[in-house]
Amino acid sequence: MAFGSYPDVSLTAARKARDAARLQKSEGTDPVQARKLEKLKTSRNTGDTFKAVALEWYGKQAPQWSDSHAERMRRQLERDLFPWIGERPIAQIHAMELLAALHKVEERGAFETADRALMLARQVWEYWLPTAGVEQRNITEGLKARLTPYRGKSFAAVVEPKRFGDLMRAIRTYKGGPIVRTALQLAPLLYQRPGNLRMMEWAELDLDAALWTIPSMKMKRRKEEKENGEAHTVPLPVQAVALLRSVQPLTGHGVYVFHGERSHDRPISDNSVRSALYALGFGKEQSWHGFRASARTMIVDELNLDPLAIEANLAHAVKDSNGRSYNRTQYLKQRFEMVQQWADYLDKLAAGAEIIPFKAIA
Repeated sequence: MAFGSYPDVSLTAARKARDAARLQKSEGTDPVQARKLEKLKTSRNTGDTFKAVALEWYGKQAPQWSDSHAERMRRQLERDLFPWIGERPIAQIHAMELLAALHKVEERGAFETADRALMLARQVWEYWLPTAGVEQRNITEGLKARLTPYRGKSFAAVVEPKRFGDLMRAIRTYKGGPIVRTALQLAPLLYQRPGNLRMMEWAELDLDAALWTIPSMKMKRRKEEKENGEAHTVPLPVQAVALLRSVQPLTGHGVYVFHGERSHDRPISDNSVRSALYALGFGKEQSWHGFRASARTMIVDELNLDPLAIEANLAHAVKDSNGRSYNRTQYLKQRFEMVQQWADYLDKLAAGAEIIPFKAIA
């Protein structure tokens, strides 16, 4: 074990270092490994600020996220945490300082946002702790109990058949433009995510085969899954094919099935169908995204169809009885039958078919 070069290290200093190393060895500690560990510790800047550690953590995580999710996480760090604790050395931040920052978020009435900010802080501390001193701890522990509880809001959705029949009749009387009207009529039929429906492209459709193939990059997935995942295939009932053929003369020359009014190079806005639902008097009862919940509930409860098939149509990854991830490309034949039964059921509801409740036999 070398202690340095003479004359930079004197004989006296070398002997003291030798004696200290012998003492370490006698106590069962390898002095060479102990010195290497000390160098590793000192190579980390113990004065690293929360912002520096958070951005280092973010830089490692962001490549795995979708661009939109990465942007949301970066924006939340910059808005809700950096202004209050960003420039403080992370080793010196007290739990009360972080809690005060979270309470400032709550003061805006953003209780769910405060909870997400705590989740971000927790991940930053978990990333930093392995390189911190043994006396350091994760100051985020226990802080959730100090935040205002909130109840997550579900998307508004009509799931009662009779009321959904009222909605279907209202949709069919919508007097707006043909592009938004067609998107509005397809929303309950196909129950796909609003972003996927409004950005539907003609190149994704095979109307003769009654198939809509959504590229993986458009799906709600992690970045790696977007790049390497399979496309999501959506079977089309005959009613949906007819609606798409009806709008084809209007938009078939462009990229998007539902192009915007001002620019044919862009799809309709997210507000288009939402505004139409409000115009029909259903805006508070039924959201665009809520058509997924409506279909999921009634296809199972009213039509008694296979829940796995509808989960596949919703592009939800589920597991089979052996724990394997459910293959979204399976059960295509069953899904064709299912979407057609659903479309026919909606026609009956729209026509005012009587919903007869079953009476219990005494």
